[in-house]
Amino acid sequence: MAIHPSLLQQFAFMRLFSTDALASLAAHSSMHAFAKREVVLAKENPSSSLMFLLEGRLQAIDFTLDGREVGLHFIEEGDYFGEISVLDGLPSPEVVIANKKSQVMMVPAREVRGLIFANPPAIEAITSGLTERIRAQAHQRQILGIISPLQRICALLQNLSKDGKNPEVIANAPTHQEIAIMVNLTRETVTRAFQVLQSQGALARDGDDLKVDAGKLKQLAEKSAD
Repeated sequence: MAIHPSLLQQFAFMRLFSTDALASLAAHSSMHAFAKREVVLAKENPSSSLMFLLEGRLQAIDFTLDGREVGLHFIEEGDYFGEISVLDGLPSPEVVIANKKSQVMMVPAREVRGLIFANPPAIEAITSGLTERIRAQAHQRQILGIISPLQRICALLQNLSKDGKNPEVIANAPTHQEIAIMVNLTRETVTRAFQVLQSQGALARDGDDLKVDAGKLKQLAEKSAD
């Protein structure tokens, strides 16, 4: 079912296109609901759409040779994904799953690809987004190289707090399981680390958010490294 152009205009990337282009894209686009842990984007085939997260939360993952999940990055409301496959026509380099019930808007690749390449601001935006992700994943690989589990978790939490609008709060914080696959640890190890961090005042739960004391988090990470 087609969607209204106003839905497309909620996303900063789509506002780079003309009103007429958005009306045409909206006529070919659709909305899809996904349950928690449902696969939104698989690796087997090229993505047929440029996808936008309207509601919920997603996580991009991959798998090691022995089948373990490895978390790559989170996709928050307002983000788009699937652009690599849209641009080169090859299978997606990652799997995207829903961390909670989510609403995803899908814009067909065959309709949007030409518009992207004909629009310099769109090319710049999509290139900037890809370079930002490459840098973030390079930092993620550095975190995975840390030996101490507590220090590894502290490094990830510091990174997540810097990504948000308020560096003292991790909004809509990931679950222990979601963090575990990001840092290649067991959920039980993450839970024990959180108990230590909370007892030392480095973290405090506030509903779905985490309040972060960056100074104490850094101190504990350095102490753990020693």
